[in-house]
Amino acid sequence: MSIIVGFVPTPAGEAALSAGIAEARLRKQDLVIVNSAREGALVDKSVAPVDVLAQASRRAAEAGVKATVIQPPYQHDLADEFLEVAREADASLIVIGLRHRSQVGKFILGSHAQRILMQADRPVLAVKAGDGQF
Repeated sequence: MSIIVGFVPTPAGEAALSAGIAEARLRKQDLVIVNSAREGALVDKSVAPVDVLAQASRRAAEAGVKATVIQPPYQHDLADEFLEVAREADASLIVIGLRHRSQVGKFILGSHAQRILMQADRPVLAVKAGDGQF
């Protein structure tokens, strides 16, 4: 079993990574850091640069947690692809970051985080970026 973290290079993604590292350390489990991009997209701001992902792995290692970074491309729906990764890894916990969105933004764009929260068949820890450290 492992802890799965949905990571994007944002404050919410950093909060999720910190929480995921803490949970993996507490549960003595491995960490899988997932950073995914739409297949065929030329530019995607949610894709973390190689150095940022390497730093994420180092942060986990410094905390005594074995971490693996994966960047599976998704074709249709990010939430479905992410939940499939969690099932394949037999995740004991999914950790995601949340950010504030307006009602109109939620209606127009949908919410991957909301779908993950509602459709996951395992526990989900949703964290927000804040002033303090996790």
